[in-house]
Amino acid sequence: MSDRLIYLPLGGAGEIGMNAYVYGYGEPGRERLIVVDLGVTFGDMDTTPGIDLIMADTAWLTANKDRIDAIFITHAHEDHVGALGLLWDRVGAPIHCRKFTGALARMKMEERGQPTDAIHIHEPRPDSIEAGPFKVQFVPISHSIPESSALIIDTPAGRIVHTGDFKLDGTPVVGEPFDPILWHEIANEGAGVKVLTCDSTNVFSLHPGRSEAVLANPILDFVMAQPNMVVATTFASNVARLKTLAEAAIAADRKVCLLGRAMRKMVTTAQETGILTRFPKTISPEEAADLPRNKVMLIATGSQGERRAATAQLARGTYLGLRLKDGDSFLFSSRTIPGNERSVIRIQNQFSYLGVNVFDPDDGMYHVSGHANRPDLEAVHDLLKPKILIPMHGEHMHLREHAKLGAAKGIASIIATNGQMVDITGDQPRHAEEIEHGRIYLDGSVLIGAMDGVVRDRIRMALNGTAMVSVIVDESDNPFPDAWVELMGLPEKGRSNTPVAQQIEAELAEFLERADAKTVADDQKLEEAVKKITRQVAMEEVGKKPEVTAIISRLAP
Repeated sequence: MSDRLIYLPLGGAGEIGMNAYVYGYGEPGRERLIVVDLGVTFGDMDTTPGIDLIMADTAWLTANKDRIDAIFITHAHEDHVGALGLLWDRVGAPIHCRKFTGALARMKMEERGQPTDAIHIHEPRPDSIEAGPFKVQFVPISHSIPESSALIIDTPAGRIVHTGDFKLDGTPVVGEPFDPILWHEIANEGAGVKVLTCDSTNVFSLHPGRSEAVLANPILDFVMAQPNMVVATTFASNVARLKTLAEAAIAADRKVCLLGRAMRKMVTTAQETGILTRFPKTISPEEAADLPRNKVMLIATGSQGERRAATAQLARGTYLGLRLKDGDSFLFSSRTIPGNERSVIRIQNQFSYLGVNVFDPDDGMYHVSGHANRPDLEAVHDLLKPKILIPMHGEHMHLREHAKLGAAKGIASIIATNGQMVDITGDQPRHAEEIEHGRIYLDGSVLIGAMDGVVRDRIRMALNGTAMVSVIVDESDNPFPDAWVELMGLPEKGRSNTPVAQQIEAELAEFLERADAKTVADDQKLEEAVKKITRQVAMEEVGKKPEVTAIISRLAP
């Protein structure tokens, strides 16, 4: 049987976030494999209440663990590296990345007690890593975090370019610029590019992307114009933006204070790895509180409305002794990720109640995207001239639009969402298999399956409340069992204007008095009847069917 080249997305294809991709080469069903990125996305109170992180289910990878030769991390954003420490022992292969990414990946591994010697640091092209039948190079590419890299994956069946997240930025402020000459070399080596697996996030943005450097003057003008305290928030990982904000503060004769552990960690790591130089000196929150308000600029975590981040805590009152007041200014120098709008708007309204003037990036003055827009994607298609285009990193509508864009240029294009294995051996990609896939949740400190029922039960309790019914069967001298009811998440009184718990207890007492000895003696039948009556009464009284827990206790004669 002939060897084949395959691509399999397990996360990040048909959604934004939770990136996890697999490439394989070899005999069908026995291919040697490499994994590209192991990222996370975040839970929300509507669909995954209480869930901290969501990541791709690695069941297929674990089942094929002996076939995995390496893990490659393209860059250090959470949706590409965030699951590394949580899932590494299920995959168990050497991890390859560049220096800055490796420093943050090492922290992920240490936090979860995983071996940091599994991480191998590499220089960019022309250095290469051999992993089974694959020869892989890291190629610098600009993005909204330093040291992002595309991957050049050379295989016996041809060259794959996996872009990772990218933009075409020749002046990224921090990190490496996009180098078109380098990419022309990559396109023209050997037989050229067989497969382009490409970021699709901004395929609907019709104007060419803008450089990070264009923000320096607008942000400086903004900071100079504010009369009182200035606060800005952005992604902690956007080190270039942090530098631009901090330099604007210094130029406006303000001291800089970084708020939030993630932001301080990112700046420190960038400095220690040599990515970030000449970053302005910062002061502590205590020092900031003692200065005149027009002499301070705070740069805070929490641009996406995260409840525990510095921005949300400032909106609720104080953070580390700092309090915003009437006339202060707050700048959101970041794009709101779809799904986070309500959280961000809530915080903006809280600032409004405090009299704080809120500025957001809707007009494009104070933020540029880290992803390639439609004309930039077309430019990359024209530059690399791939035979096959596989859109990735996007919701289905992004993937579909990107595939149409490639097809219009005569590039064989295919839509592959999570779990769809694609055979890319020949000149025409085709769907080969459907792999069972899903999600894993980090719930507190424990990993659980999405289908384990924990979240389902949590949502049901949130929607309908809970009832705890205790039934005591005294088999010595009381022929009739007694029942007590405790309710949570339900109104105290219902339609009859009497306590709902008392109503349920009365109905249960009536049932238990007339129940036959066979029912009373059978725990399962008794439990089913108790649950049914509890739900019926609750429905009649308050219009809800609570989650019922029935505890049957028996006192021996």
